[in-house]
Amino acid sequence: MSASLNAAVATATAPDPACAEPLAVLGRDVTVPLVTGGEVTYAALDYAASAPALQRVWDDVAAYAPYYGSVHRGAGYLSQLSTDLFEQSRATVAEFLDCRAGDQVVFTRSTTDSLNLLAAVIPADCQVFVFETEHHASLLPWTNAQVTYLNAPRTPAEAVATLERALADREPYGPALVCVTGASNVTGELWPVKELAAAAHAHGARIVLDAAQLAPHHPVSVRDLDVDWVAFSGHKLYAPFGSGVLAGRADWLQQAEPYLAGGGASRKVSRREDGGVDVEWHTTAARHEAGSPNVIGVYSIASACRALTEAGFETLVVREQQLVTRVREGLAEVPAVRVLSLFGDDAPRVGVISFVVDGWNSSHFAAALSAEYGIGVRDGLFCAHPLVRTLLGSEPQAQGECGAPEAAPGERSLNAIRVSFGAGTPDEHVERFVRAVKELVTDGAKWQYRTEEGRCVPLRGAV
Repeated sequence: MSASLNAAVATATAPDPACAEPLAVLGRDVTVPLVTGGEVTYAALDYAASAPALQRVWDDVAAYAPYYGSVHRGAGYLSQLSTDLFEQSRATVAEFLDCRAGDQVVFTRSTTDSLNLLAAVIPADCQVFVFETEHHASLLPWTNAQVTYLNAPRTPAEAVATLERALADREPYGPALVCVTGASNVTGELWPVKELAAAAHAHGARIVLDAAQLAPHHPVSVRDLDVDWVAFSGHKLYAPFGSGVLAGRADWLQQAEPYLAGGGASRKVSRREDGGVDVEWHTTAARHEAGSPNVIGVYSIASACRALTEAGFETLVVREQQLVTRVREGLAEVPAVRVLSLFGDDAPRVGVISFVVDGWNSSHFAAALSAEYGIGVRDGLFCAHPLVRTLLGSEPQAQGECGAPEAAPGERSLNAIRVSFGAGTPDEHVERFVRAVKELVTDGAKWQYRTEEGRCVPLRGAV
């Protein structure tokens, strides 16, 4: 991330009365049963997987729902209204990302879909450079390219130097693409995106930013970061599931065959005398949006963009950093807890923190947080297997999976626990989490657990 944003995050810890309240999200009053008896308000601390939808977003969608209609295809009032709303949403997202003139905003299903779209349109002889630290959405789509996987750096400066060496050594010298995250989905650490973009461009390469974990926590400026594309998901940006964005340079998108062939992507279709079909494809974003689009999903992303902008990212960053500090200080008070980090304790980060606990199977610990405290976290390898294995000091071939491994409570497991939060997280949820970690480590679980179909679950009727 840019030096100015790093500095803003590093200093955004002073109390600020203006940011005392979290944004209203769905599910904030949901209660869940505890195995020990009674109920408690659910503490959703798995934002890195899916953030709860903002109440503002849900209200906007509900207000539009009666006017739902097909887009780009109907002469009726509702179709025309829906088409206007769809295209206005595209403009809202472009403004949210501070896109350049000429950039295209393509709506997809998710970050994964966005990066697979980009992988489908890169030139045939393109070389791709990606760090092993990436989420699988960024690590795996490049099956038709020559891929260079870069080792995990231990400082931001090392990340830039590693990329520069790799790009300088590439042969033959042709089109190249760098794929990098903005904020790690495992450690929450900010990456030096602007510096990596400068290195890529200095060596004739382009760069795509996986902003799935960055966009919900910080403003993302395509122009300032000087990235060629940015991808993110609605369900991490406080919008419902099923929509995503790929925004950036239009040339590769316009030159490639459509990601999906069908209605909407085609501008003109005609029969030839020989019986075949000629197709003229759109050169706009519609080229890669074949089929009936997810209008409500697109509108919900635009609504979330407006809500975050109006709330003020500066205020949101300050409050989130207070929560980050509280969690990190609380975990530091428990000697058995080891927080995972690439860049060290002083590295700026968003509200994503992963850790392991000595003497605990991580899935057992996460299950106890849920069953005994009503706290939802994530355990596993977080679809970033190489990175988590590196952070845990395991062999690259060691067994492990995204969910819970086949390990009984108390046995060592190749996975970690991830707590994540954001603009909708109440202070009480964080305080409850810190208290629960301390109690579990000190007193142990109050209930018995077993592994069932790959998940650690409470044993029925046991104490």
